[in-house]
Amino acid sequence: MGDGRIEVVSIVDRVYESVRTRILDGSLERGARLRQEALAAELGVSRTPLREALRRLASEGLVELEPNRGARIPDLSRADMLSAYEARLALEPGAARLAAASRDRDALERMRAAIERHRRATTHIALFDANRAFHLALVDGARNEHLSRVAGILWASRIGAVIYGKQDETPEQVAADADDHARIVEAVAAGDADRAERLVREHVGDALEAFRGFA
Repeated sequence: MGDGRIEVVSIVDRVYESVRTRILDGSLERGARLRQEALAAELGVSRTPLREALRRLASEGLVELEPNRGARIPDLSRADMLSAYEARLALEPGAARLAAASRDRDALERMRAAIERHRRATTHIALFDANRAFHLALVDGARNEHLSRVAGILWASRIGAVIYGKQDETPEQVAADADDHARIVEAVAAGDADRAERLVREHVGDALEAFRGFA
């Protein structure tokens, strides 16, 4: 019985990762309705693990589940993404201050691991995943479930890999972003709340300005 449960979980995880990748790389068009029966057949699974995977994707904002109408991939406007960046600028610096006060060991380890993934990333999806992991770990370090919940929403589709793919960052820009993250970790680990808050405000603020200048 235990082996059967492991198998079910692994199928859901596989379907989740496959559909998530297709959404983020644009293979599944934004605004499109998902034909679940056809998608399940294409993935070689029943609709049960697909439905579970879609529920997970919906919790991240990557899919919208509509009663009696199935699932669709939400469309994104420039205004949506801009407002999400502005919300991050309001939320993350304060969370960094709280994280520096708590110096949560697990959050620090997750941040450091995300930086290593960031430096090794070779695709825009990998960059997005590493950036998302870092910033969510930073906010989790504040030990405030309300902040973590909002950050999770902001770092889903409304900030997603769509932006990373279009910006096409150079290796130098990728390295600079990772270096920014490393300085933030140092400040949090040292308990320097003022510096941690300032560095995050500058980092997110720079990203916001870059996005505003992006056509």
